[in-house]
Amino acid sequence: MGALDSKEKIKELYQPSAADFSMVDVPDLQFVMIDGEGDPGGELFQHLTRWIFAVVHPIRLIARKRMGKDFVEPPLECLWWSDDMNDFIAGKKDKWKWRLMIVTADWLEEEMFEQAVNEASKKLGEVPRTLRLERFAEGKSVQIMHVGPPGSQATPIGRLHEEFLPTNNLIPNGYHHEIYLNDARRVAPEKLRTVLRQPVRSCVPAVVKRRRSSTAASKKSKASK
Repeated sequence: MGALDSKEKIKELYQPSAADFSMVDVPDLQFVMIDGEGDPGGELFQHLTRWIFAVVHPIRLIARKRMGKDFVEPPLECLWWSDDMNDFIAGKKDKWKWRLMIVTADWLEEEMFEQAVNEASKKLGEVPRTLRLERFAEGKSVQIMHVGPPGSQATPIGRLHEEFLPTNNLIPNGYHHEIYLNDARRVAPEKLRTVLRQPVRSCVPAVVKRRRSSTAASKKSKASK
């Protein structure tokens, strides 16, 4: 899969510690993607989830043949956001937006993707408008492994935004990202493992900003004399 050819890189990106947050540089990767909005407990989310797995299934079979014992089953991933992030934080799920994603090999070409879409449409009907093959690079990110049932991520997410990011002079630089490592239909809710990831960028602490502003003002004052 190009950037994911090594098991070490896969472990770094998809098996972070559950004990504390860690930094990771997420490379440019190719994904099958599909967008939606509204309550993830609704029919649309389930319908589009069925679509993305139906498209990826034949691609996985090809990858398994090519890679043999080195093949690693890619998990379902999802980006989450809202036009007003206060609605997202407040849990107003009817206003949520989301992007379902599954990473694919770099050798997967548009023609192969279209063939997989055509096969899926024979079972599922009309092809969703936002279904696509697209590259995505998150870059510098913070992540942690969360173990627990759906909806229990609020505590680590709160720690991330209220403690870890401010302490390390970081601010969000993209959508909240979750990676689901288990099949919720087969694993007990309390044992579900989810990677919680947040793209970030550095920010200048307020005290440094004040010092820079003061220094600039002092230089300007001296220059005017």
